[in-house]
This record gives sequence, C-alpha cells and structure tokens, in this order.
Amino acid sequence: MSSGPAEAAGSPAAGAGAPEAAARPGFTIARLPRVLFGGGRSGELGKVVREFGRKALVVTRGSGFLATHDWMRLLVALETAGVEVTQESVSGEPSPTSIDGIVARHRHGGKPTVEVVIGIGGGSVLDTAKAVAGLLVPGNSVMDHLEGVGSMHAYHGPSLPFIAVPTTAGTGSEATKNAVVSVRGEGGFKKSFRDESLVAAVAVVDPDLLASCPPELIAADGLDALTQLLESYLSTKANPFTDALALSGLACVRDGLAAWFDEAAAGRGAAGPRSVAAVARERMAYAALCSGICLAQAGLGAVHGLASPLGAKYPIPHGVACGATLAATTQINIAALEERAPGSVALARYAAVGWLFTGRPGTDDREARSLLVPALEALIAHLAVPRLGSFGITDGSIPAIVADSRGSSMTTNPIDLTDDEIAAILRASL
Repeated sequence: MSSGPAEAAGSPAAGAGAPEAAARPGFTIARLPRVLFGGGRSGELGKVVREFGRKALVVTRGSGFLATHDWMRLLVALETAGVEVTQESVSGEPSPTSIDGIVARHRHGGKPTVEVVIGIGGGSVLDTAKAVAGLLVPGNSVMDHLEGVGSMHAYHGPSLPFIAVPTTAGTGSEATKNAVVSVRGEGGFKKSFRDESLVAAVAVVDPDLLASCPPELIAADGLDALTQLLESYLSTKANPFTDALALSGLACVRDGLAAWFDEAAAGRGAAGPRSVAAVARERMAYAALCSGICLAQAGLGAVHGLASPLGAKYPIPHGVACGATLAATTQINIAALEERAPGSVALARYAAVGWLFTGRPGTDDREARSLLVPALEALIAHLAVPRLGSFGITDGSIPAIVADSRGSSMTTNPIDLTDDEIAAILRASL
C-alpha cells in the first residue's frame, strides 16, 4: 500500500500501546484468509477461483450491480479463466429465508451443484455467501446453527471454498468466521452463524471496487470499521497481534474516512488513481480488512452489544447504529473505568487512541483520554450520522433494548456496564 499502514505503525499512539501489549500472556490466532490487496487485484479473480474448481456460485448485491462496469469486468475475468458462473442477487440483510432459499436452489440429488462460492458486495452480501458456502454440502437450515436462537446445533461442515470480494469498506466480513443473520421486527433477532471453517479461503480486496460508494454508505461503513478497530483494541481478549493491526487501521480511518466522504459528497469519489479519493479509499479498504481480522481474533464491545438489538428491532443500518452510539459509549466506558477500575490497561489505551486521533498527547493519560470523545463527536457530526431518534427509538424503547444487549460482544467490553449505564448510552444517543 502506498501510504497509511506504514505511517500508522510508526505513530506515537502505536508506540504508546506497544509496551502494554508486549507484556500480555500467550495468545492464539485463528484461521485467516489468504489476502490479495491492492488496486486492480480483482482482475485476478478468475485465476483464484480455478484453484478451487470450475463451477462457481456468485452472490452479488441487488440486480442493479449486474449492469455495472465492475460486474462485466469481473464476469469476463471469470469466464476467460473457464469458470462456469451461476449468479444470485440479494438485497437487505441476510435472513434465514434468503439463505435457505439459495442453498435449496443450488443443490440437486443431495449434493451442491457448484464447487466454490464467491461473494461480491458489502457485508450483507459477503455474509450471505459465507453462510451459503457453509450449508451447501450439509443442506440443512441456517437456523440450526444460529447463536442464541433455533436449535443451536454444532456445525460440522464441511464448507465449500468461499472467496470474498468486498465492494464497501466497513464490515470486515472478508476476514471473519461469522455470518450475521437477521429477522427484523417484533420478536426479531440479529445472530451469528459462526465457525472457523466459514472463513474465506481468499479475500480479494480491491479499493477500485469502492469508487461508486455514495457518501452515506461511506459514513456508515467507515464508522463500523472504526468501531470494530477501537473495540477490538480495548477488548479483554486483545493481544499484540490485534493491537498492531488495530492501531494501524485506526490511523487509516483518521486519515481516510472524512477525506473520502468529502470527495464523494463533492462528486469526486471516482477520481483518478492517485487522487485524494483513491488514496482515501485505499486507506479505508485496509482499515476495514484490519477491523475484520481484529474482531475475529479479539472480540468487540458495548457498541456492538447495542447494535444487535437496535438492528433487530428498528430499521437502522448497522454502521449507523455504531456511529450513533460510539461517542456516548466511549464516554461512559471511560467514566466507569476511572471510577471502578482506575488501574485498567484500557484507560491507557483510550489515551493512546485520543493521542492518535488528535495528535495531542496531553500532559497525562487523563487529558489524552479527554480528547477522544470530542474528536469522535466531531467526526460523527461531520459525517452527518442520524441519531437513534430518527428511527423511531424513544426513551420508552430503552428498557427492551438494554435487556437484549447482553450478547457475546458485551462480554469483551473493557468493563462490565450496569443496565443504568447502558440506558444512559442510549438516552445520550437519541
């Protein structure tokens, strides 16, 4: 990459976090995809697919994508390599109905009719393709394996090879082992189908595929990546490996997110290869990839704990839910740590991120931490992220959201928050 990660690795904040990380006990890094990163790398897709077979199911976002230059270029690359393509278009977030329907359509005689599954799109598309790849051989319903709902049977696979080609920069699904599945509305849920065998065999991360992203998508997905990086850095399961990636990714968000948003808002999002927009896209593609690796290895925190019931109960995009609650969660986490765990390493880590985002180390950690929340609030305001109240969430909604927020993400938050503290986050985000 031309710039960003190298600069981030040498930043003062990265140095500030390193001594704490180095002292941590041993850790394990779970399976990762092989990564092809850089402008134009999607042109290698045909060659990559042929490593796994000749018959491919390609899952893309809505049918409009099939009319784009990007799709035509990728289709030519696949067909030139001798790949037989079957295609499915999806819209909205993955649901049990949509996933099970695709699986049923691509099985015959008790076997899958394809050899490899490719997802080309944002997080919802990649999660759909990931789940489909995992279920095409066994042929059962995704409901059998969702955490916290359904029958919760252990997944034994095997999964077909899955190749991830992200066209947005935010979710990091190209590097994770879980597919998030949703049912929205009363009694709805947002749960994961999770297994290490679901990790993509190859992630083809081409920043050129991000050129058509509109400003509102850049903002929402970028704040998802930012939240994932910050929460994994603060996670109780963080380790030196994820620390390094999180800090370098956060520096790329600092330098890339607002710049890319501004260029897209001004109509310059698809500018030339070394334009401000192109460099910013590259940085955010890298940040999103790092965020996926980090969350898969270290876990997340309270923002994602809240994003799950918010997304299940209300028509709020995941990245918007993260952006709307990020600053308040950061403020309440810091206050809780200062009050109940003043010796926590997480306080020094918040200070390091405050330093990284503002370039102002402060006279001590407390002052450096105090810089972070205003910096986050300014970024979120700049990106014009809607508040929770815009989606019909009221003070009366808060108890039910709090009750459903205690999922797996909350378990790695740097401090256990009380129900009153979680409610205060929501109230401050309305």
